[in-house]
Amino acid sequence: MLVKLFASAVHGVNATPITVEVNATTAAEFKTFVIGLPDNAVKESLFRTDAAIKNSGFEPLRQRVVVNMAPADLRKEGSAYDLPIAIGMLAASYQLTDNSLTDYIIMGELGLDGGILPIRGALPIAIQAMKDGFKGLILPEPNAREAAIVKDLEVYGVKNLKEVADFLSGKIQLERAYADPRGEFEEAQQHYDVDFCDVQGQENIKRAMEIAAAGGHNIILIGPPGAGKTMLAKRLPTIMPPLNLHEALETTKIHSVAGKLGSSGGLVAHRPFRSPHHTISDVALVGGGNHPQPGEISLAHNGVLFLDELPEFKRTVLEVMRQPLEERKVSISRARWTVDYPASFMLVASMNPCPCGYYNHPEKDCVCGPGVVDRYLSRISGPLLDRIDIHIEVTPVGFDELTARNRNAEGSSAIRARVQQARDLQQQRYNQWNGVYCNAQLPGNKVQEVCGIDAAGQLLLKSAMQKLNLSARAYDRILKVSRTIADLAGSEVIKIEHLAEAIHYRSLDRENWGG
Repeated sequence: MLVKLFASAVHGVNATPITVEVNATTAAEFKTFVIGLPDNAVKESLFRTDAAIKNSGFEPLRQRVVVNMAPADLRKEGSAYDLPIAIGMLAASYQLTDNSLTDYIIMGELGLDGGILPIRGALPIAIQAMKDGFKGLILPEPNAREAAIVKDLEVYGVKNLKEVADFLSGKIQLERAYADPRGEFEEAQQHYDVDFCDVQGQENIKRAMEIAAAGGHNIILIGPPGAGKTMLAKRLPTIMPPLNLHEALETTKIHSVAGKLGSSGGLVAHRPFRSPHHTISDVALVGGGNHPQPGEISLAHNGVLFLDELPEFKRTVLEVMRQPLEERKVSISRARWTVDYPASFMLVASMNPCPCGYYNHPEKDCVCGPGVVDRYLSRISGPLLDRIDIHIEVTPVGFDELTARNRNAEGSSAIRARVQQARDLQQQRYNQWNGVYCNAQLPGNKVQEVCGIDAAGQLLLKSAMQKLNLSARAYDRILKVSRTIADLAGSEVIKIEHLAEAIHYRSLDRENWGG
């Protein structure tokens, strides 16, 4: 008997419907074949499905079985096809009726006892199932809440193979999974684990972080150990504008594909904060591999990527970020496939000023030899440093500021309100421009139009360019930062004080810093 049912393949952050055809015929040789470009995990499913069918109380197939997975030119990877293959075998051997098989997308990994294990990518699979007009989605119970974010789709979480077979045969009714993504999302957005009011002193650094958040600018913090660089970076997402539903859905899809949602299964409510260790590989950072997965820069999409001790990262790892920083996406290309992952993130980096960490320290002496500071900074290439809009020196907090517990430091909510106002101005300004939502995303050919300055400003900028030996890219980024400062001040034009402050944030360029 020939049976047809449907599964789904995740490619990048989107899903593609897969037709699973199972044909069982009487033959002298009892053997099962899987065709349609399966990988080893799919081929091994035959052993899992055979054991699961037996241990679930069904009769094992004593026929010649061919399992075809179409389209045949798309590689099928992973163990999530176990359940549709097993259901197809049961239907092909008349052990369940197939009246409603084509109404559902069926996905799940089988254990040998017939239990169903979680899969990755449940949310993009559910979104695609709804677009393709399927009635519902049958998948492992731990993934049901995640898939139920798609309201117009019947989602059923199942525990074992027998439960699925009985449901499709009409013997039992399953409880449909429901979720309230909007309500849970809005409630979760109100709670943060950290706050800027925890930071004592560092008012100039808070100002730089506010500007970075308001314009979506990349920022690097340079200072001695214990000055508070990591503490400040971790609090940056709390002053960024809250995720809207579209951004949350985008972010959740990426984390779903990577298997990072955990048991919560709801929409990602807060902007991601990713902090990979400096031993990370270039593939782990940008994504890819034999089974393509999103890397850290994609997991930080719509959020913050924090690289602590930037010079300690391998040069090759840092250089692969240069193109994604400009294009806000990463393309993983191989001989037979190409995958695009979104990567619109804010880069926040930190570093010590020298190997010993105490160059320019107000109290401790630097023990590094001549030229060591320059060599240390040269571990970061000029092109990458150019792509970081704001360079700010972090100085240690004094004892008086550190112990002033009765001092009311400004909280994240107050700063976030100012950032939101600046972002609203930018959204109105760029409303007609596709893909531009903040000043940092402004394309080079629009900089002069949006960031025009008067003659006095031109003279000031020319002097700074010559003194600091800045590149053309740094010139554009100074103008973009000054535009953000003007937006925070509610000014329609860039004044000379806005430009001067923006130039101050380029004072750590290589030609000036090492002395």
